[in-house]
Amino acid sequence: MPWLPRLIPSFFPTSVQIAEDTRLELIDLLNARLADTVDLNTRAKQAHWNVKGPQFQQLHELFDEIAAHADEAADLLAERATALGGVALGTARIAAATSTLKEYDLNTVKGEAHVRALAAQVAAVSNASRKAIDRSNDLGDMATADVFTEIVRQADRDLWFLEAHLQAWF
Repeated sequence: MPWLPRLIPSFFPTSVQIAEDTRLELIDLLNARLADTVDLNTRAKQAHWNVKGPQFQQLHELFDEIAAHADEAADLLAERATALGGVALGTARIAAATSTLKEYDLNTVKGEAHVRALAAQVAAVSNASRKAIDRSNDLGDMATADVFTEIVRQADRDLWFLEAHLQAWF
């Protein structure tokens, strides 16, 4: 997140045996995906609170589960960033300013429209995390790659649940 000033202190000593410049890059990568997952959580809650239609209860509960999964992913990312000696940048304002997710249509009401919108958001998080797996591996940090792998695994499962609804509506 180059536009954000480095926090003071922005880097803490650690016994993790990864070079400082590599740790800084990993922390930036983790914080970028943290912004997306914090943002995804709020979008899933937006859908959860506002869905209408014949499948209300099922979708209401599904969207809440997806929000909880995004919250768990955010926690994994933030904890890994701090374990590497960094600062987790997880405020709502930072997420709003730096998330790579496309804007959520606040006029969305019907179940199918929420499912479509949320599926696109979950796919974006999953695909960005997939790229982060590769970058973490390139940097030689399999533990961070594993964090991203766990996030992809759950996001792909959530996407499957969402797309199963969409496939029925075709």
